[in-house]
Amino acid sequence: MERLQKVIARSGIASRRKAEQLILDGKVTVNGQVVTELGTKVSDEDKVEVNGIPVEREEPIYILFYKPRGVISSVKDEKGRKVVTDYFRDFEQRIFPVGRLDYDTSGLLILTNDGDFANLLMHPRYEIDKVYVAKVKGIPGRKELKQLEQGIMLEDGMTKPAKVKMLSLDKRKKTCIIEITIHEGRNRQIRRMFDKIGYPVLKLKRERYAFLDLKGLNPGAFREITPHEVKRLRALAQHGKHARV
Repeated sequence: MERLQKVIARSGIASRRKAEQLILDGKVTVNGQVVTELGTKVSDEDKVEVNGIPVEREEPIYILFYKPRGVISSVKDEKGRKVVTDYFRDFEQRIFPVGRLDYDTSGLLILTNDGDFANLLMHPRYEIDKVYVAKVKGIPGRKELKQLEQGIMLEDGMTKPAKVKMLSLDKRKKTCIIEITIHEGRNRQIRRMFDKIGYPVLKLKRERYAFLDLKGLNPGAFREITPHEVKRLRALAQHGKHARV
C-alpha cells in the first residue's frame, strides 16, 4: 500500500505537493469514488484517476542527458523547436526534465517520470551544487569575480554566494573561460549575473550536477542514473551536502 499522492507523483502527472492539492480539490478518484483525504493509501489493484484520466503506474526511471545547444528543456514547444523529449521517443515512460537549461546552454540535464523526486531536487531549500563553465567576452578582474562570489542583485533579487574560478584567458581575443558553481536555478541566471558585471556570456555549459558529470557522453547522448546514484541524490537533497551514502 502506498500513499495516494505518492502514486500520483510517481506517475509523472504532478509533483507530490501538486498531487496533494489535486486530492484536496476533489480532482482524484479511487475506484470511482472521490477521495479528499491526504492519508489515503492505495494498492496496485485500485483504479486511480486524476480529472477522469487513469493514472498509469510506470516504473520510475532516471536519466542523465547531455543536452545540446539549440534544444528546449521541455516536453513540447509551441514554436515547433526541438525539445529534450524528442531524444526519448522510444521510451514507454512519460519523462520530463528536472529544472531546465536555456535553449543556448548545453550540458547535464536530469529527466525522470518521478514527480516526487523532481520536486525534491528542485526545491530551493536544498543546496545542490550545479557547476557551469562559461566562455565570457572580456576578462573580468578580481573585483568583478568577487561580486559574483558574494552575490549579484538581479531583477528577481540577490543571488546566493557562488564559487568562481578562472580557468583560462585569451588576451588576444579578449575572452576567458570561467567555472562557476551555484545552488539556485533561476531563469538564465548565469548569463544575467555576468551581464550585470559587464562581461556577457558567449557560450555556457553545465558540467556537473551534484556528483554527476558528463564523462563518456557526447551532446545528445544519455545514460540511466543508477539506483545508488538516485539514493545519493535523495540524501543530498534531504540531508545536505554532507550526507554520507
